This record gives sequence, structure tokens and C-alpha cells, in this order.
Amino acid sequence: MPKRRAVVVGAGIGGLTAAHALHRRGWHVTVCERAPELPATGAGIGLAPNALRALGAIGVADAARAVGSAIPAAMGVRRSDGRWLTRVATADMAARYGTAPIAVPRPAFTAALAAALPPGTVRFGTAVTAVTAGTAVTAVTAVTAGTAVDDAEGRPTVRTAAGPDLPADLVVAADGIRSPLRHAYFPAHPGLHYIGETAWRTLVDAPDLGISAMSETWGRGERFGITPLSDGRYYLYATAVVPAGTRSADPRAELLDRFGTWHDPIPALLDRVRRLDPADVLQNDLYDLAGPLPALHHGRIVWLGDAAHAMAPNLGQGGCQAIEDAAVLARLLPAGDSTDSTDSTDLGLAAALAEYTAARRDRTDAVRVRARRVGRLGALRNPVAVAARDLAVRATPAPLALRGMDDLFNGFRIPG
Repeated sequence: MPKRRAVVVGAGIGGLTAAHALHRRGWHVTVCERAPELPATGAGIGLAPNALRALGAIGVADAARAVGSAIPAAMGVRRSDGRWLTRVATADMAARYGTAPIAVPRPAFTAALAAALPPGTVRFGTAVTAVTAGTAVTAVTAVTAGTAVDDAEGRPTVRTAAGPDLPADLVVAADGIRSPLRHAYFPAHPGLHYIGETAWRTLVDAPDLGISAMSETWGRGERFGITPLSDGRYYLYATAVVPAGTRSADPRAELLDRFGTWHDPIPALLDRVRRLDPADVLQNDLYDLAGPLPALHHGRIVWLGDAAHAMAPNLGQGGCQAIEDAAVLARLLPAGDSTDSTDSTDLGLAAALAEYTAARRDRTDAVRVRARRVGRLGALRNPVAVAARDLAVRATPAPLALRGMDDLFNGFRIPG
């Protein structure tokens, strides 16, 4: 029996983990990525215990651990003068959740995921221009694409600018926060919501600094995060409350001006940032989805990751939830090489996708809402409100703060 075919749109973390999960289920998978290659520069990502369990379920946890490492000592939140507001030992997290979170350079992680797929799975420089289903065509490149309709019963065909059409039994929309496929199929959805902050991200070499804790420092409308990586580099991020589209001529100077007087080791890290090429400091305004999608599937198209539930990065769960999506989707779908005739019916696939929406929509939206709320705390600017926030965080015992993460780290379940 020929294998069922899936076309994954997008080679980010969500798309690549979905490709692995579907390949493991016996599907023939093609990943279409419009970029000519994976980015060589970028930022880091934390893989929380829930993401590590999901990666284990699809057989690629080793790929993450090969390029990452556990946070060596502790995780916590500080004030701009360096005083800790809350701190949790990574050993306590490992004891409670079965594993400590790990931090990985995003470019190395995506490269490892892509390299572990069968040769030819990922097609770079392959922009998806349209998805056809039955006799209808839904363009995915035009801003006004949402006026199109499709036949939900038809097997889709993916059209690309690079070559022949790709017939599929399933299309996985992992096309990012500004997902053209989401816009095309859910035109009435309000789309993205600017959360009021911009963010800078970069990686710096500083093995001599010996920073052993992952920390986020809260000021007044500004934050600065430090994550140690296994290769002696540090993933740095910073945020500030500014109007959307605000840009400085030199992001390195902007960071030094905003955070150069904050506690050690921030000034030393910013000295390393000053030596970088400005292009190595990424800046993006922060958006999340204004509200949940009505469903995470439409006919034979299914959404995951930022395309499905874009969220603020305040809980470090954006990539983690995309990985969860991939593991759950693959578990619910019929096996790609099944010889069971009842398993291969359209009804079976439709039921699986409906169950995926039921399994993932409420969980991911709850994380999206929680991330937005946490961000509002970190972005406070009023001195009285900031003082009250800091006092409340300091007054919360570390064990209680850790238990507050149970629904995130223990809330992931593989159906069945």
C-alpha cells in the first residue's frame, strides 16, 4: 500500500518536529521552506520538561541534548540592582518533573532536526504559492487570500514557485506567526495583537564569565534575560515597552544605553554585544494571536506552532507548545503505511484532525493567555506598581512558585 503523503509548510521547530513525528508514523513527508537555507545566526531556545517529553515521544530527544545542556544551577527573576526576587534550583525542577530544562542554540537545534530527516525531505527555496483542494484554489501569498474557499473533502495539492505540484493527504501549516495559510482559511479571525513590547535577541561568546544561572531581570518597562548554553555562549534577550516599529540606528548602542548600568554580569555581556556585527542582534516587535482560532484544522489542513497559537515568549513555551503539537498530531493520525482499510478512510483522518483540535486548542490558548498576563507584570512601569509586583514575587516561596508550573510541565499528555 502506498504511504500517505504529508506536506509541511515551514522548516521551523514546529515544522521539523512534525516532519519527524509523521515520518515515525510511516508517512511520506515533504517539508517546503521558502528560505534558501536554515539561518546560521539567531537566538537560543529553552526546552522545558514538557517539550523534552514530547521530543522523546517522537524519537528526537537525543538531537536536542546533543546540541544543548541543562541549566547548570538555577533559574530565577532579579531586580535591576541584582537582587533575586525568586530562584529555583534546576535540581529541584529535575526532581519534580523528571528532567531539568535544557537550553539550545536555535540554529544548531533546527540544523540537527533537519539533518536527522531522510535525505530530500526538506526542500529549501520552495515557497508555497497555493493550496488546491478539489476544484478550488486557495492562494497563500496574497494579502487578500482569505476571500478564497476550498472543498474540505478534496485531497489537497500544494503548489510551489519552485516546481511541480505536490499532492498530499494532509497539509501541515507550520508557516509561522504571520501564517498566510491561517489568514487564507480563517479570514474573519482578528489576527495578531501587538503586546506593546519590542525584543532584542543575540548570542555572545563569553566562556570566561562563568555564569551558572538562567535569569530574567525586571526593571520598569524593561527586561533582560541571560541563558547559558553548552558551548560557552550565552543567549541574551531584552525587551522594552515602545510603540510598534520603533528602531534605533544601532541596536548594540540601544541595548547599552538601556541596560548598561544594570547589575553584573549584564555590562560585561553588553561589552561582548558591542563587538558583534549589528546584523547579529535581532529585533522583533512582540505579537501574539488576538484570540484562539475556531479550530486548528480545516478539511485536510492542520495548523501547529505559531501559525496556530502565536504567544508571547514570557513563559518560554512557544517552541515547546509547537513540539507538543507535533507529537499529539502524529499520535492521533492513522499510520502512514497502514494496511487497515478502515484506518485509511477519509472519515478516519477527519476524526483524527477533529480530535487534534479538541486536544490542543484549549491547552495552547490557556498558555497563550497566561504568557500575555506574565508579560504585563514584567512590563509594568509605574514605580508603585513595580514595587508591589517585586514584593509579591519575593514573598512567594520557591516551592510554591515551582508548583505553579505543574500545569505547564506536567500538563502534556500523548492521547491513547
